[in-house]
Amino acid sequence: MDQTEFPTKGNLILSKNTLRLSRQGYEMMDKKRNVLIREIMELNEKAKGIQENIDRVFTEAYAALQKANIEMGISNVERFSHGVPQETTIRIKSRSVMGVEIPLVSYDNTTRETPNFGFGNTTSSLDKAYWKFNEVKDLIISLASIENSAYRLAVNIQKTQKRANALKNVTIPRYENLVRRIQDTLEERDRDEFTRLKVIKRKNDAGSYV
Repeated sequence: MDQTEFPTKGNLILSKNTLRLSRQGYEMMDKKRNVLIREIMELNEKAKGIQENIDRVFTEAYAALQKANIEMGISNVERFSHGVPQETTIRIKSRSVMGVEIPLVSYDNTTRETPNFGFGNTTSSLDKAYWKFNEVKDLIISLASIENSAYRLAVNIQKTQKRANALKNVTIPRYENLVRRIQDTLEERDRDEFTRLKVIKRKNDAGSYV
């Protein structure tokens, strides 16, 4: 038997403290889980809206690009595309939600305000494709940030759920039983001791009359 399970007053106090901390821990895990679930549900709604916008804007962008290919020729459109700079301004920070680090993506979108090709050398369809694909980039960056956040939250929700279940179904019942068992044993000892003392007192009282 574990030394901490012997029916002593010290072990009773220790078991009660552990039971109290376990209950507090379960309440905290349950609260954390609920907060994270609400957070992930909000992110899922945002992701759904962004995905719908991506589908719409992608369709418009490809339609404009196809029209530009017809009007200007694929080789000319490709030549203009070489002037579009690579995205190098993306920065990732983070915020904490109940101890879970959630990425915050930022970047400088002012670099796209002026295309790297003159409007006089292009058609309106190419210009539209340029703006639409930039809009797609904005949406994809936002979606990537949200999906990464949702993944991290989902993983942490699973871990939190396991810990909460372990506390609720294993640790708390174990210490409830242990406290009850120690209390019953100590109370029985007290009753036995009280009975023994009464017997001794009765014998002593009887002896005093002899």
